[in-house]
Amino acid sequence: MIIFGTRGYLYQLAIMTMVCGWCGNPAAHTLRKRVTKFTLFFVPLFPFSTKFATQCTFCGGEQQIPKEQAEQLLAQHAASQQGNPFGQAQGQGQGQPGYAPGGQGHNPS
Repeated sequence: MIIFGTRGYLYQLAIMTMVCGWCGNPAAHTLRKRVTKFTLFFVPLFPFSTKFATQCTFCGGEQQIPKEQAEQLLAQHAASQQGNPFGQAQGQGQGQPGYAPGGQGHNPS
């Protein structure tokens, strides 16, 4: 007996601020890559489908985009992050009370 199937993988490539096409608000959007791979005996062998999408963190609206546009957005994001190794906007999150890398807040009492 041969067991085969597919498995999906979701990768978050970047988080960037854009104007949402659904709600019209300037909000953070996640750039995601969804890869579907063929599996044989539960071992992923090769990808046969790759799709890119952006999702608004304000309204949750998701829009699929072509690979070329995703690469362009990723290049713009990388260019805007040069010189800032933590990937944060200058002056935001650093040195503020309650901020800890990894998303775990603390109360400095």
